[in-house]
Amino acid sequence: MTMTQQRPFFIPFLVPAVLVAVIFAAAMFNVFQYSFLEFVPGSVEVGGFTLDNFARINRPIYYWVLLDTFLLSFATAFFALVLSYPIAFAVVRAERNWVRSVLVVLAITPLFTGEIVRTYSWMLVLGTDGVINTTLKALGLIEGSIPIMYTRPGVVIALVQFAMPVMIILLATAISQVKRDCEKAAANLGATPNTVFWRVTIPLTMPGILSSFVVVFAWTMSAFSTPQLIGGGKVLMISNVVYLQGFSSFNLPFAAVLSLIALGAALGSLGLMKLATARFERKLATV
Repeated sequence: MTMTQQRPFFIPFLVPAVLVAVIFAAAMFNVFQYSFLEFVPGSVEVGGFTLDNFARINRPIYYWVLLDTFLLSFATAFFALVLSYPIAFAVVRAERNWVRSVLVVLAITPLFTGEIVRTYSWMLVLGTDGVINTTLKALGLIEGSIPIMYTRPGVVIALVQFAMPVMIILLATAISQVKRDCEKAAANLGATPNTVFWRVTIPLTMPGILSSFVVVFAWTMSAFSTPQLIGGGKVLMISNVVYLQGFSSFNLPFAAVLSLIALGAALGSLGLMKLATARFERKLATV
């Protein structure tokens, strides 16, 4: 009696992922196609084949926009990492279950609030008569309002708060994989708690740190509503310029070029971080 060969059970679960990948590939192909078409002023229709859209990117204003996008994304990922690591560490290492539960709830609650709602909330906090300026004035620390809205620091503050829940989840996963025996061994050899943390815990969680950093960095590069509302048109990221070119000027071909550049920059950063993560993993494997 021969047994019939059964197909792997996981194949049906791949169908949704394949469909999403196909739709995404079709959309990206359409964007790629638009980038080689001629812009017709005053019309949403496009002309024939041209390379002028790629030549137009060679202007200082677009270099500055790309530089601002990189700097704001890097600053967001850095400060989100610094603020999220202690919280993630406490979530994993808390001895009492209720403390861990409270920290988890507080960490992920912002994910259940829409980005637009959170952005408008930050506008109330960072505004000229917002919570921060009003509090500082009431305490007598300042006389005039500190300009936070429509500035790069204001945009970074809001983006960091948006990124922290995801950063905390990723870091908590990495910290939970650290074997406590390594830390105990270092302590038994005379290492202080600070030395154990900086020389044992941090290196062992470095792949998770790099992974979470690059995830937040790549996500921030595509941020739109926060720099649009908090920046007020004075702080432009690549997504805002794509919106202005595509929906304000109806220059869809050039908007497609900017989109491809932003995608390439994000994928390039992901590749570099992947190489760095793999290097750390190989180094830790030899320890």
